[in-house]
Amino acid sequence: MSATVDQPTAGDVPRRLPPVSELAVVSLALTIIGGVLMASHAPRRPPLGLPVVFLAVSALLVAADVVILTRLRDFAWSQFFMVARWALLAYVISAGMIELAFVRDHTRAAPLAVLTAMLVIFAVDVPLIIAYTVARYSS
Repeated sequence: MSATVDQPTAGDVPRRLPPVSELAVVSLALTIIGGVLMASHAPRRPPLGLPVVFLAVSALLVAADVVILTRLRDFAWSQFFMVARWALLAYVISAGMIELAFVRDHTRAAPLAVLTAMLVIFAVDVPLIIAYTVARYSS
């Protein structure tokens, strides 16, 4: 994957930033696909092979994003954390409500564990995308 080049302003040199949001979007897409595959078997017990593979790849992509972010220097970290904090709060509440629906629907054992992990990735990915996008274009 190639790094993205921001548009330069007057007299600025274009800054190359890593593809954090692109990796997070792929991770989110894999999580959604895995969730849809599981939901397509409702109300029967879903096969977990492919959703678990998607979940593992998605988790690796989130981990790669975190590693990439920790290596960024000269970045608008204050804006990133301000946006990430509030977006994370909103998406944790949203994921919690979805989790409650699964629990009340009597989803049990391994399917619930896989869905819970997918919701955790969902609750981290979207705020990461939002906060990174805001911070990268912050002056």
